[in-house]
Amino acid sequence: MMIRTGYATLEVSKLDPAIVQVRTLAAKLGGYVTNSSTAGGRDQVRAAMLELRIPAQRYDEAVSALAEIGRVETTQTSAQDVGEEFVDLTARVENLRKLEARLIDLLANRTGRLQDVLSVERELTRVRTEIDQIEGRLRYLKNRVSLSTLTVNLHEPQPLIGNTPGENPIGAAVRQAWRNFVGFFASVIASLGILVPVAGIAAIVWFVVRKKMRQRSKGV
Repeated sequence: MMIRTGYATLEVSKLDPAIVQVRTLAAKLGGYVTNSSTAGGRDQVRAAMLELRIPAQRYDEAVSALAEIGRVETTQTSAQDVGEEFVDLTARVENLRKLEARLIDLLANRTGRLQDVLSVERELTRVRTEIDQIEGRLRYLKNRVSLSTLTVNLHEPQPLIGNTPGENPIGAAVRQAWRNFVGFFASVIASLGILVPVAGIAAIVWFVVRKKMRQRSKGV
């Protein structure tokens, strides 16, 4: 007995139609959506999460069908063997049922003291509580084995430039190029603002040195 759990991430062109497609896929395969959520506000990429319960024998079919909804980015599947636990719990329930029957028989044919009768009733209550707990666990395992869990994460494409909804990417690219152009010349001008004074000082120093050299040459 195997419990299969899977995760998948898809990029879709439009989120809302993709959500409908995932829900339709689950219903088509005899499954259903147990949990879902969406996210995406201003300046955010819209995304959604849907947790599907799919009949185990159709799990692989569900994973393959995701490629028809969007571009599959990642998939992951894990399997847990619960066969040994299931057999052990089943045996424990059978033994507890036998003990329950003996306790009921003791109560039906009680001949001892009242204290002994109360002790048997307490033990019967404990046994029945344990039976309920184990049977609940068995039902859970049967459900998880028969229906695999597939969590599907959807998201729309990342915007090429900027995150402003409805913005034209080409126009945004032109504006960005112009900003880069202006920024480049601003840096050049800023550099000149430093280089010009330095060049002026260097010219003055050169003029003074040259004048002194001429005076020395005349003196010689």
